[in-house]
Amino acid sequence: MKKEFYSNGKLLITGEYLVLDGAKAFALPTKFGQNLIIEEGKNKEIKWISYDADGSIWLDFQLSFHDILKKNTLEESESAKNTLIGILHQSYLLNPDFIDNSEGYQITTQLTFPRNWGLGTSSTLINNIAQWLKIDGFVLLNNSFGGSGYDIACAQNNSPILYHLENGSPIVEKVTFEPKFSENLHFVYLDKKQNSKAAIASYYNNKNKELAEEIVENNKITSAVLKAKTIREFAIALEEHEAKMSNILEMQTIKESLFPDFNGIIKSLGAWGGDFVLAISKENPVDYFTGKGFKTIISYKDMIL
Repeated sequence: MKKEFYSNGKLLITGEYLVLDGAKAFALPTKFGQNLIIEEGKNKEIKWISYDADGSIWLDFQLSFHDILKKNTLEESESAKNTLIGILHQSYLLNPDFIDNSEGYQITTQLTFPRNWGLGTSSTLINNIAQWLKIDGFVLLNNSFGGSGYDIACAQNNSPILYHLENGSPIVEKVTFEPKFSENLHFVYLDKKQNSKAAIASYYNNKNKELAEEIVENNKITSAVLKAKTIREFAIALEEHEAKMSNILEMQTIKESLFPDFNGIIKSLGAWGGDFVLAISKENPVDYFTGKGFKTIISYKDMIL
């Protein structure tokens, strides 16, 4: 019997990194996401095919039930396969039936965004697997990839969310965010895929102080972003957020490093230094960014659910 599942992609507007330590993060599910199709198979194995948004195949291999059960790692060149084995092994620990009572599967995934965009290739996959096996997506993420879980919350919700961890448990609150200035908001892809796992590890390695005060400030800024009635209020809040994160991470802001002459505000999203940024400007910024060599500029209405 054929089964189909879908999960939304994500963009983190406030709370990057600090969400790992309990800060409130504001995140937006995207119109882009990933499908998962499950069909019956044979030979006690999974035939796995993953399609990118353009229809090209980027993963195509067989996984034996034995390798999943034993969490057998393969050659280093098979990193994607090893990652998948790890996710499915943790899935088995949470719900053994999917292997114990099956002859095999044919599994297909289909992204609706290019996988290098960083909108949640892994989180949408993990949430789709969790839906299929009726297990907790947050637990599966924690046991396999790690991270705050805000991306799983976006995968599961079709509206803006406020997200934080309370004693390690995810707290998801649906919020209203319908900015009248949405035509002044654009998402720009920096043509540099960020490894969020590596970025999180770097954050923890470089963190040399308690961040209680910074978390309080983050939460105030997040509240101001949600309450903003004008583009000016919204821009001021996000500019302050950038400055404070720049100080914490001891990194230049993206505007300082790449776009110092931009007439507006640029906010890093998620892992700093790659993936998408949010550009806030009164004038249409498409010509500016294409002139800088950045070709992927998506309007708010085309990106956000």
